[in-house]
Amino acid sequence: MSEHRQPMVTSDPHRQNDIRVQAQKRRTFAIISHPDAGKTTVTEKLLLYSGMVRTAGMVGSRKSAKMATSDWMDMEQERGISITASAMQFQYKQTVINVLDTPGHQDFCEDTYRTLTAADSAVMVIDAAKGVEAQTRKLFEVCRLRNIPVLTLINKMDLPGRPPLDLMADVEDVLRIHANPVNWPVGSGQQFTGVVDRASRRVSLFKKMAAQGAAKADRTEISLDGPEVTTLIEEDVLQEVNHDLELLDVAGNPYSQEAFLRGEVTPVFFASALTNFGIENFFDAFVEMAPAAMPRMADRPNGTQITVDPVEHPFSAYIFKIQANMNPRHRDSTAFLRVCSGRFERDMVVKHHRLGHDVRLSRPHSLVAKGRHTVDEAYPGDIIGVINPGQFAIGDTISLSDGFNYQSLPQFQPEVFARIQPTDVGKRKAFDKGMEQMAAEGTVRILRSLDELDFLVAAVGRLQFDVLEFRLRNEYRVETRLEPLSYACSAWVVGDLDTFRAPSDAMIVKDHRDRPIVLFCSPWSKTFTKERNPDHDLLEMG
Repeated sequence: MSEHRQPMVTSDPHRQNDIRVQAQKRRTFAIISHPDAGKTTVTEKLLLYSGMVRTAGMVGSRKSAKMATSDWMDMEQERGISITASAMQFQYKQTVINVLDTPGHQDFCEDTYRTLTAADSAVMVIDAAKGVEAQTRKLFEVCRLRNIPVLTLINKMDLPGRPPLDLMADVEDVLRIHANPVNWPVGSGQQFTGVVDRASRRVSLFKKMAAQGAAKADRTEISLDGPEVTTLIEEDVLQEVNHDLELLDVAGNPYSQEAFLRGEVTPVFFASALTNFGIENFFDAFVEMAPAAMPRMADRPNGTQITVDPVEHPFSAYIFKIQANMNPRHRDSTAFLRVCSGRFERDMVVKHHRLGHDVRLSRPHSLVAKGRHTVDEAYPGDIIGVINPGQFAIGDTISLSDGFNYQSLPQFQPEVFARIQPTDVGKRKAFDKGMEQMAAEGTVRILRSLDELDFLVAAVGRLQFDVLEFRLRNEYRVETRLEPLSYACSAWVVGDLDTFRAPSDAMIVKDHRDRPIVLFCSPWSKTFTKERNPDHDLLEMG
């Protein structure tokens, strides 16, 4: 196809209207937070309030047989942290939810960053006792760079924590964004009993219905200005609520939906995901405030850009995640697609832009944790999985009309390096298969020496090596021996390698695209190498 050809535009007005109506029902968002802020529990409570699960299990309970519904990998359940970004689709009231539960641990930031490209908005979960933490700040900056609007949920209000006004100031000071509280807590810690909607001054008071929030909380609605408020809310708590609301009315800025969509303000909510207090209020507000699919920029082969409209353009999508062996009963690889435009139909044949030929999207499905549901159709904003027989890679664009590629996904230099070998040479074939799959998923990178004789693995964080060995053992039945190396950072080299002067303790290898990458023993060595090679570039990402 000529590089000057524009993507087709859907001309059938009835079809366009159907796509527009369906796209407006979609809310596709990622949940971001520091580890242990409660984001996976928030995801689980979404399933509870949508009716997808009848009771909610606690992610934090290691001994409980009930694990967080979105943490499907055994290692995640054992450690109580999210390692992979899981994607789930379900209906919440009249809205179709596509939720991306991202890893909070910094060792898996690359998976999180890729997942954020598939989101139209983000929910930032903050621990009420700790405020904005380091990893939350990093993830928020990614949202800022990508102009992703962010809603803030201050969680764990049922535990001792910082005053709400301090938390608001922390969000504004650390993240450099206006924070606008949509609701306000009634009490905190053991006295946390509800939330006040600031616009209507309606109070939602809650009562526990089951241990650890396994069932929906009982909810009573009253007016903050009504006569019954003094009998249902303790006097000191009521005085504090009225005092805080008066301060917010005087000093705060009015909420602007336009400013929120531009990323200039974050609406703030208070809740306890453990007890379910305030959770339904947040979900209801989220579906009203969060955006549906927006137009996306794509690159054309001639270096120009086009805007892909979610309704007017025919089907297009890109691969943002690949995951194998998600369920022992399905020993296959799944490619996760973000539908960007048009209508997807089951078993449709599309153009694979990187490979340059047509492919059939077979066995499309949506996920709710370990459950798979066949998808007959999907619309802009939807996240679907398709079987990947090895033809898809992270970042691939597919569509009914080629001539463009969605913008490339971020990559980061690895910071930890090792050699890894199977302990049983008879398992070499299974080992190679597992390593190839882990590299395709982005779990680790495989690096080769320039003479092709030495092979290394590299990752952003040490925990990725633990995941690698765990999955090789459990999914491919291969025990391994991993030898950590002393390199601490890396950079891609652009320039003539023959004239490049590397430190004696550095190593030059090739990545999977045959790009030269230098491994350094220290950041100082990397800086020194930059200075002594002014005719070469050391790239920070690519």
